[in-house]
Amino acid sequence: MKKYNFKEIESKWLKIWEKRPCTRTSTVQGKKFYALTEFPYPSGKGLHMGHAFTYPILDILARKKRMEGYDVLHPIGWDAFGLPTENYALKTGTHPTTVTKRNTDRFREQMKRLALSYDWDREVNTTDPVYYRWTQWIFIQLFKHGLAYKKKMPINWCPSCKIGLANEEVINGKCERCGAGVSRRELDQWLLRITDYADRLADELDLVDYPDYVKAAQRNWIGRSEGVEIKFSIFNSQFSIPVFTTRPDTIHGATFMVLAPEHPIIKKIRNPKFEIRNKLSAYVKQAKDKSDLDRQTETKEKTGVFTGLYCINPVNKEKIPVWVADYVVMEYGTGAVMGVPFYDERDMAFVKKYKLAVKKVPLENMKEITRKIIKNGWGSHKVNYHLRDWIFSRQHYWGEPIPMVNCPKCGWVPVPEKDLPVKLPKVEKYQPTGTGESPLAAIREWVEVSCPECGQPARRETDTMPNWAGSSWYYLAYAFWDKLGAKSEDKKNVFIKYKKLLDYWLPVDIYLGGAEHTTLHLLYSRFWHKFLNDIGMVPGKEPYQARRQHGVILGEDGYRMSKSRGNIINPEEVMEKYGADVLRLYLLFMGPYDQTMPWNTKGVEGCARFLKRVWNIYQKIYASSQERLRLTPQLHRLVKKVSEDIDSLKHNTAIAAMMEFINSWSRQENSLSLKEAAIFLKLLSPFAPYITEEIWSGFLNKKTSIHQQKWPQYEPELTKENMVTIIVQINGKLREKLEVQSAKSKEKSEIEKLAKRTKKVQKYLKNKKVKKVIFLPSRLINFVI
Repeated sequence: MKKYNFKEIESKWLKIWEKRPCTRTSTVQGKKFYALTEFPYPSGKGLHMGHAFTYPILDILARKKRMEGYDVLHPIGWDAFGLPTENYALKTGTHPTTVTKRNTDRFREQMKRLALSYDWDREVNTTDPVYYRWTQWIFIQLFKHGLAYKKKMPINWCPSCKIGLANEEVINGKCERCGAGVSRRELDQWLLRITDYADRLADELDLVDYPDYVKAAQRNWIGRSEGVEIKFSIFNSQFSIPVFTTRPDTIHGATFMVLAPEHPIIKKIRNPKFEIRNKLSAYVKQAKDKSDLDRQTETKEKTGVFTGLYCINPVNKEKIPVWVADYVVMEYGTGAVMGVPFYDERDMAFVKKYKLAVKKVPLENMKEITRKIIKNGWGSHKVNYHLRDWIFSRQHYWGEPIPMVNCPKCGWVPVPEKDLPVKLPKVEKYQPTGTGESPLAAIREWVEVSCPECGQPARRETDTMPNWAGSSWYYLAYAFWDKLGAKSEDKKNVFIKYKKLLDYWLPVDIYLGGAEHTTLHLLYSRFWHKFLNDIGMVPGKEPYQARRQHGVILGEDGYRMSKSRGNIINPEEVMEKYGADVLRLYLLFMGPYDQTMPWNTKGVEGCARFLKRVWNIYQKIYASSQERLRLTPQLHRLVKKVSEDIDSLKHNTAIAAMMEFINSWSRQENSLSLKEAAIFLKLLSPFAPYITEEIWSGFLNKKTSIHQQKWPQYEPELTKENMVTIIVQINGKLREKLEVQSAKSKEKSEIEKLAKRTKKVQKYLKNKKVKKVIFLPSRLINFVI
């Protein structure tokens, strides 16, 4: 094949790799590397450009590690439960099971074409009963340890998806899935006590290698704050209002109290004034329909209603009015805030609007006032969190059934572990009801069961789990999934049975994902891991040793790709026109992996030209018997550069270095031996798997895959540039010495520029006129002033 034909090459090697995969996880030898990228939600549209950009990032690293002799675990699977598939199924009349299989088949085919070196023997699917049996098992353990409970509470409600949402799933007051405005609704919900792990989730971030901004985002979301909870008694009442504050030193300046509209004290004390009761009732009703985020937006105008009540400041015994305002939420602190307008802008805006008092008072000593409050029994030390317990119920069909039974006599009882999985019944009608109940509630033969404890008639839980459930432990499943496979009848505890594999592979060495999952999936999976570690099921305090977050590929117009803008670039179309190697190469050459970058078709064509030059140069090597070694030092520097850049995910600079090397090689044909030419090919192979495999087997006549070769090593001595010392003189006197590369030592303009940058030369040339510059190449430069 004299002409580079990527379509023939891809077709050939896809078939060979399918029969002789060289990417299976090797046997355990003691030198492991676990590279994980967040698994995709398999939509019907197939791989989009974000997928095509993200997955090769760690694929290149995994390929290099294999060639370095590591046991590499580089798996993939499908996060396939959730609303997008259900909504598509409703729209098209196709069952979600059928949709999921069709979508995963398409994704798998495209990923293989993109030459992603996954171990397909370990492919997981969160909708597989064999898989979600263990998702259900983990939920039962959480319940048994008091970390799963059911509670009636106001939640975020998406009127479009017709389900409840966790706070983390509401972005700017809208559903993060469909974009509809979120309202509030009171429902019975399963919750997980993630708050019990708040301190550890914050503190143990010190144990891992995460970007600082990721750690900061998680700690801010957890929002731990230390302070004092102070009791303000209500005037002429036996009731009191606890208030949490981190600033007890401002208490003398408190001039009013603000309660959340949901505060229980509002129902306990009835103000006799009809007008106040009506205003208060209307305000509370209106506030309950708003999301917490809407209510707490800083730019929003503050509103409130006076309750007619007064409370007593315990420190100075002053009587202050009690108001209700929707900028205070029940879920944070105690649902009550003492208003100190002189020291708080938000409180000042409130008092100005309602013409309340402002007191200018000096601050107390923090330690002294705290000690005084506690000593007198007015309050106690308290730690508070922004983090709320994880709302775990979803009122839709396409999700893991929650394995619980409600018995009138025994209460909530878990399904016996031997009866897992509780399979999702295949039904024709799975439309969301909008009533607060899942569609499963209408399936009488599935819902009505006997209580596992007393045998009396009982009902299954009909809510399903959120889409975050299956992704909270999938990284564990990969460690043993090739052993488990479809053996659904094996009832042994997989976490015990495959303990040695979990001990070997964990933690994940590097985990790549999106910034949108920083306070969702990443936080949830850390919580589940810590719990499983506590009960002896998994090793280590943290699931991921290192976390990296990828950027975004924009359209060629610089905007996010979207149908409405017409700027979507389809990776399949690019592969069809240029080939998978070019697509991989370009996406990684665009810039740093964690940046936002616009697509550029000229850049794609540049990468295509680069691979053609590589192809042509190996043809010339193959046709020639001459071997001259002028590029040997440059090749060793390239090995060092590419090796270090891949390890630090600086793929763009590694590719740039290889392009520069090819330019030098093209100018000096036959300047490398066949042995050294093979080294370059190995460096390129993780980036462009197809062309390198073809050249390796064809031109270089190698019998085993290039991807199973040893990674090239460099000789440190050969990586050193030849350096020359240049004497710098001012009027003939030695003032400085420059160490420069031999190649640059003969360039007068370059040496003059370098010399003038030094502090010593700048000192002598300051306010002076240079009359003449004398230059002796590779030896001396003299400024005559």
